[in-house]
Parts: sequence; structure tokens; C-alpha cells
Amino acid sequence: MNYLMKNYKPLPISFEYGKGCYLYSGKGAKYFDAISGIGVCGLGHSNNQITKVISSQSKKLLHVSNLFNIKNQEQLAKKICKISKMDSAFFCNSGSEANETAIKLARLHANNKKIKNPKIIMFDKSWHGRTIATLSATGNKAVRKGFEPVINGFLECEFNNIKSVKQAINKNNISAIMIEIVQGEGGIRVANKDFIKNIREITEKKDILLIVDEVQSGMGRTGKWFSYQNYNIKPDIVTCAKGLGNGVPIGACLGNKKVSKLFTPGSHGSTFGGNPLVCAVSSKVIDLIQRDNLNANSKMIGKYIISQLKLKTSKMDVVKEVRGLGLMIGIEIKKQNSNIVKDCFEKGLILNLTSGNVIRLLPPLIITKNQANFIIKKLCEVLKNY
Repeated sequence: MNYLMKNYKPLPISFEYGKGCYLYSGKGAKYFDAISGIGVCGLGHSNNQITKVISSQSKKLLHVSNLFNIKNQEQLAKKICKISKMDSAFFCNSGSEANETAIKLARLHANNKKIKNPKIIMFDKSWHGRTIATLSATGNKAVRKGFEPVINGFLECEFNNIKSVKQAINKNNISAIMIEIVQGEGGIRVANKDFIKNIREITEKKDILLIVDEVQSGMGRTGKWFSYQNYNIKPDIVTCAKGLGNGVPIGACLGNKKVSKLFTPGSHGSTFGGNPLVCAVSSKVIDLIQRDNLNANSKMIGKYIISQLKLKTSKMDVVKEVRGLGLMIGIEIKKQNSNIVKDCFEKGLILNLTSGNVIRLLPPLIITKNQANFIIKKLCEVLKNY
């Protein structure tokens, strides 16, 4: 009897251990993990430096509540604010919680300005989480199905359509705009530079908070620490998780000087958020990405994979488009819910489909060119049969 709830549909295989970019089954079969646990293990599996930190910190202190100063938390806040150019950090346990925090900050901002019936703009095909509030902010009707009524206060606009945004602002009291610059679950859709530039100009002019969701795209995934840094803007709020802990559950909501003043003691919190263990690990993650120049590797290898896939799939009728930024890559195909994931798995390559027909690649940031060639080769072997 299986005592788990039925909200997942896992493949009939269990992995015994991982090393670097690879996972190994109990039968000794080796698989290249080209999704990094869905964008989590940027430093790969069983990283020796991360293991040492977990072991060392667990012998000293795992948890102490936020009733006390936590040195590891203060050190991590300093590091993450420096790389993001933000001014303060709140730590939680997941991307959904980080986005919940951002939504609460937007509500505080609106109430402080005495805005009546404030709205937060979000976008079609966006994904901000599975809690009721973040689900309400997610532009995907399928995942909201059965959980209605969703929370009021969110207004959907068309991604990469500034006219849609301007019309919404003209007709409503907008307190914030919430956006993924690269939509992960939405099919690796990349925002146009002019679109983001115009949004930032409008939000600054009208005192609307700009929230950038970097849960999947942050921590070097797009060739910069955060995807917005490719666009030369600075948001008001940044949310991150996934790659922040390399497998240890941690999320963060970062704010600029204006946003940093919104929370007051007791207005928000998290029992486990920012505990000594997760902060020690996350701090080491940042150190290792810096030490090994993995942002540059992400940019270089990502460009290589995209260019090679475009070249090698150009005459394949099944492939509609190859797109992405850094090591956040999508291959849109003309078939819905195909067997491509299963076929690639049988060739030792782990990837997944998102948005029904987009092959998603989120390989570890430590990937080499030879490993990139393995992905390209195996994927093309599968695609040529469709």
C-alpha cells in the first residue's frame, strides 16, 4: 500500500545517489540530470563543499527561532544583497513563500498609499506558486482548476505586450507588477528588452512596485546572478529560491530601500526561515558560484547549446522554436504531451516537458562542453524520430 497522497505521478525509478551532473539508480544505471531537480542543484549533486558545510553546521546548531539574532542569516543577507544590488532580505523556505511575501509587501504599499481596491498585474502563462495567493497570481487556468474561488486583487495582462499593461494601469488602481523575465513553467518564454524597460519606466513614474520572480531564473541560471541583470534594471522586489540552496529548502524575498521600510516587527515571519543550517549552505553556494565563475559558464554553455540545437533541428518539422537565456532553455515542439521525456530517459538523459509541448533544459551550472554535446546528441537522436 502506498501511503502518499496522489498529487504526483513519478516515473517508476528511484535514484540511490548522485554525483556532479549525474544520477545513479539502484541498478547502477547512469543518467545525466539536465533539469537539476527542476533548477535546484546548480552545483550538481553531492558537492563536497556543500556536504562539508551541512556536516559542520549540523554538529553546531540546526535551528534557533528568529526571536534571536542568527549570524549565518545576517552573513547570507549581506552576500545576497550585494550580488542583487538590493537592500534587505527576508528568508523563508520556498519560492511560493517568497512570492507570498512579495504579495504582502505590495498590499502594505497599497494600504500605506490608501489605494482603494488595489490590483497586482501578473501575466499569461506565468507561474508564482501553489499556495492560494500565489496560485491566484499564476496565469495558468489548469493549475487553478478545482481550487476556486481564487483570491481577488490580481489582473492578468499579456506577456511582452506593453499596450496590455498600459491599458490595465489606466483602468485600475495598480499597486505592483509581478513578472518572470524568463517564464519557466510557461514554456521558457523570454521577455523582450523593450518590454521590460518600458515596465520599469512606468512603475518608477507611477510609484508601482516592480516584483521580479527569480525563483527559477536566479542564482546564475541565465548567465547573471539574476535574469533582470541582463536587462540593466533594478526591481523593487526580487524573489528567489531553488538554486539558492542547491537542494536545501530556502527562499528569499529581497527589497530595495523603499520596500525595506514596509515590514515592522511582528508583521511577517517564518518559523524555519533563515535557520543556521540553510543559511550556512546558501552562503557557501554563493561563494562557490563566485569562485568557479559559474555565471560565465552558464552564459557560454547556454549559448552553445541553443546555437547547436537551432542548427541541428533546423530541418526537423517537429521543432517549432529553440529559445532561452543562459542555461534556461526551451525547445518548443509541434506535438502536445509526447513521449519525448520517456524516450530521452531511455537514452540516459533526464529532462521534462513544460507547458505541454516545450522541452525544458535546466542543466547544472557546472556543465562542461562535452556534457552539453551529450545533451544535444541524445535529444536530436530522439527528435529525429518524431
